[in-house]
Amino acid sequence: MALAKSAPDSSDPAVQSALRTLETERDGLTILMDAIGNGLGHPFTAAVETIAAAKGRVIVTGMGKSGHVGRKMTATFASTGTPAHYVHPAEASHGDLGMIQTDDVIIALSWSGETAELADLIGYAKRFRVPLIAITSNAASTLGSQANICLALPKAKEACPNGLAPTTSTTMQLALGDALAVALLERRGFTAEHFRVFHPGGKLGATLKHVGDIMHTGDRLPIVTVGTSMADALVVQSDKSFGCVIVVETGGDLVGIVTDGDVRRHMSGDLLHRRVEEVMTASPITVTPDTLLGEALEIIESRKRGALIVAEGRRPIGLVHVLDLLRAGAA
Repeated sequence: MALAKSAPDSSDPAVQSALRTLETERDGLTILMDAIGNGLGHPFTAAVETIAAAKGRVIVTGMGKSGHVGRKMTATFASTGTPAHYVHPAEASHGDLGMIQTDDVIIALSWSGETAELADLIGYAKRFRVPLIAITSNAASTLGSQANICLALPKAKEACPNGLAPTTSTTMQLALGDALAVALLERRGFTAEHFRVFHPGGKLGATLKHVGDIMHTGDRLPIVTVGTSMADALVVQSDKSFGCVIVVETGGDLVGIVTDGDVRRHMSGDLLHRRVEEVMTASPITVTPDTLLGEALEIIESRKRGALIVAEGRRPIGLVHVLDLLRAGAA
């Protein structure tokens, strides 16, 4: 039998270590923010403009931990509308330089700026006039001095107690990469619809689908007209199995909805003989076919609804149930 685990004591050595690490890395991000507001902002803007103007891709490169950060930066760029590709600096010297075209922009990461494996790539960029953006802590280094734009990261204490393992430094690199990606995203007017194109899978992709992609339509809709008795309306509700009935005028315009909650609130001996307009909730919440599933789910959860009417103007054209959102993977 497993023993219940109690909350860790704040004096626990592991907890204290975690807090020290996070505090140190937080301080590094604060230093980075101050730098962008005081000097680093100019080359940052230049980097954004250079990348945005490029006709090709962003080529990201770096060795060791900087390379791992570079791969994440590449993925973030690519998923937010900035075509990007990672090139390993060592492999670049053995043929992968051919992946880099003159229309591209190179972002090279090296905390010291003296990474030997970057030498051939730097030479290639200079030879073919490929714009080179450096992310380094040493502007006077080989990388920093040879780059067209140098994003010189401020010095900050590593979280590693020996000051050796890249921790705060890689966090700062990663954050600066995110800042570049978001600035480019905003500059391009990259929307949720664009995001959906690159994220069709998983829960994220599901939430970026539209209500119109999964809504029930036509004969599946539980629709009755004003004047219908509750006895007949409940037959329709039971037959369609959505837990509600949409009430429309004779011409088809939406006037209300009868939900299970409405039925319970009006439960009495004469319920079956009453008209739907006496029981319904008037002016119900509606969404449009281009509403994102994530937004529809938020409405359902916050308003405690089981289903939403999909309408164009005053005319109901569909219905989406919370179970549809579950099946689509949005919840």
